[in-house]
Amino acid sequence: MTTSELTLPQVRKGGRRSRRVMGAGKQLHAGPVTYLVLAVFALVSLAPLVWTAIAASRTDRRLAETPPPLWFGGNLFKNMQTAWDEAGLGTAMLNSVVVAGAITISTVLFSTLAGFAFAKLRFRFSGFLLLLTIGTMMIPPQLAVVPLYLWMADLGWSNQLQTVILPTLVTAFGTFFMRQYLVQALPTELIEAARVDGASSIRVVWHVVFPAARPAMAVLGLLTFVFAWNDFLWPIIALNQQNPTVQVALNSLGTGYVPDQAVIMAGAFLGTLPLLIAFLLFGKQIVGGIMQGAIKG
Repeated sequence: MTTSELTLPQVRKGGRRSRRVMGAGKQLHAGPVTYLVLAVFALVSLAPLVWTAIAASRTDRRLAETPPPLWFGGNLFKNMQTAWDEAGLGTAMLNSVVVAGAITISTVLFSTLAGFAFAKLRFRFSGFLLLLTIGTMMIPPQLAVVPLYLWMADLGWSNQLQTVILPTLVTAFGTFFMRQYLVQALPTELIEAARVDGASSIRVVWHVVFPAARPAMAVLGLLTFVFAWNDFLWPIIALNQQNPTVQVALNSLGTGYVPDQAVIMAGAFLGTLPLLIAFLLFGKQIVGGIMQGAIKG
């Protein structure tokens, strides 16, 4: 059919299709309503952190008054120094860095390897083992506290950091998360091509799996680090005040006949600062990894 034989509806239809194709490559711009909604969500999300900083900069007497303070005072650094000295946050910060760092590295490494195995390798009972791994997520962690503590005591690790690190070297969530990502992001043909070229299993993992899984590994690393840093239940059972993590050390600020709420808030603010700094330093890479993984998926 020549151009002259096209009917008017066909020409209009083709023109609309062309405009849609050309418009698909244009960048979408947010309207004022979008900015307003995002601003509201940002304010609501930042409100607890801002209130913690305001309370940490006031005195305990001022916090007990009505109405409560809505702006910063002049006692922030004084209260932070008091919280640092009373809770021994220097040792606690170092311990939390060691614990959270070790848990993050091991979880990301082992979860990526296990996720790759479940996603791309064929072995007997793989489906059953995956269901068994996911099923462990349904068990409340409180049920494992007593046998886990007895096991650590038998090993002679009471009040030592490895007691907190060992039970969380790998997680079921991390394994399932990496498996779901690698199913879509890692083509089977790429693995087969590497094996045809003579690559060993270790080289396939190092040169093929890890580069493909890097965006998901960054996201899992951030989530694991935040969870390990904020974990309270198991560390408060396994550790004492002589060798605490940040959350265990902050628990000591709430003791006493009349706890100083301003000092407690200052300690909580200090305990949150490393997470804020980490996100400010690596947030762009992590968000970029999320977007890259979304595009690949």
